[in-house]
Amino acid sequence: MKKIIIPFFCAVLFSVPAAAQKTSAAPAKTEVVKSKLTPKEVIDNYFKALGGKAKLEAVKSTIVDNSLSVQGMDITMSTMKQGNKFKSEQTAMGQKVTQFFDGEKGYIERGGQKTDFPADNIAELKKGKTVEALAFDPSGFQSVTVEKVDGKDYNVLASEKGKFYFDAATGLLYKSTVGEGNVVVKNYMTVEGLKFPSEVEIDGKGQKVTIKTTKVVLNTGVSDADFK
Repeated sequence: MKKIIIPFFCAVLFSVPAAAQKTSAAPAKTEVVKSKLTPKEVIDNYFKALGGKAKLEAVKSTIVDNSLSVQGMDITMSTMKQGNKFKSEQTAMGQKVTQFFDGEKGYIERGGQKTDFPADNIAELKKGKTVEALAFDPSGFQSVTVEKVDGKDYNVLASEKGKFYFDAATGLLYKSTVGEGNVVVKNYMTVEGLKFPSEVEIDGKGQKVTIKTTKVVLNTGVSDADFK
């Protein structure tokens, strides 16, 4: 089986703030001006657009099912989360890859072989949230710019972790530019009054992958026993 190149957290856009490592250059052909909004206002508007911060914080567990195709392989993924704990199973060509984190330590299991997560990843994984949108912290951004892309305005937050484009009209996160690639939310779905990405396009290192979310389950089907 070919190595699966899309880690589970790319299937869930909300993991981007924690996973980003460095800033990429700004997209070409954009108009940039300073915004009157503060980073806190942009992030607060984002939470509101998703359904409200209080409702996001009330989500204690999630199960998210995704599908995608990579290099001719059809891949299905199912990820359960509870706080910073997660278990993700990816299946392709009849073989399974599992990623697991119990809040303190974790591993990747492929072909019956387990490989522990490196120590330098553990600190970031411990910061994980059940709904990763809540990982956006205004203190990590100094200012807001407005960039016009294809005739549309976006409020942009930038830091050493990346650039994040929020639709000025809806408040929703549209694009994240992190590392050497882009993550674009093409569509959202509504589950119990909260919005989640339903179609995400990842473009990086010469490859483009579309991840579709087929199911989101909130606050049921996950227990502490799943992370032992």
